[in-house]
Amino acid sequence: MPEPRPRVWYAAYGSNMHADRLGCYLAGGRPAGGAREFPGCRDPRGPDRSVAVVLTGQVYFATESAVWTGGRAFYDPGADGTAWAVAHLLTAGQFSDIAAQEMYREPGTDLDLTEVLATGRCVLGPGRYETLVCPGHIDRVPVLTFTAPWPMPAADGLRRPSAAYLRHLVAGLGDTGAWRPAEVAAYLAARPGAAGHWAPEDIAALNAPTVPTGPPGRPSRSRPGPRRS
Repeated sequence: MPEPRPRVWYAAYGSNMHADRLGCYLAGGRPAGGAREFPGCRDPRGPDRSVAVVLTGQVYFATESAVWTGGRAFYDPGADGTAWAVAHLLTAGQFSDIAAQEMYREPGTDLDLTEVLATGRCVLGPGRYETLVCPGHIDRVPVLTFTAPWPMPAADGLRRPSAAYLRHLVAGLGDTGAWRPAEVAAYLAARPGAAGHWAPEDIAALNAPTVPTGPPGRPSRSRPGPRRS
């Protein structure tokens, strides 16, 4: 019998919260509203499960996305606040291939997760999404994500996200059923980079409403949390 494949929860806090957008990373393709074709993962299958989670830290928008124009979402685990996310249960190989595509690298090589699982953080390079973070565990399976190596910048380093990008965030959070549409819109409108540029009612108009089915969970802290540089 083949050995079981190691599993991880990939905590998406940006456009990969949306299943359709995530599918372009898994199976390849160009997401709706995007300007880039993605090669996909070695294993194109969808997540075994996807659940809403709340992480300690802050999501903000900064830099300029070549795919969407406007600001990208980043996660600062050391900032005050809470970050809403969608955790997808994937293989470690799928997570590695998604991370490679976010880092503008060719997928196909498994990441060494030893350091991030032991310490909560691992810097692979200076790039935008080349820092791995382990915010905790769900059902004893590690939760992993990637972000920038720097902390959340001051106001002049933030950037307004585009409507095409926000649509995927609205859809991803809404599809979990954990939050009402008005809550999703208010949350995204208050994120640094979007605040002052997007009104909640304008964000709410980007996607159809969904019906909540239950509250989001929090990863357990069975290992040390992420460290802020």
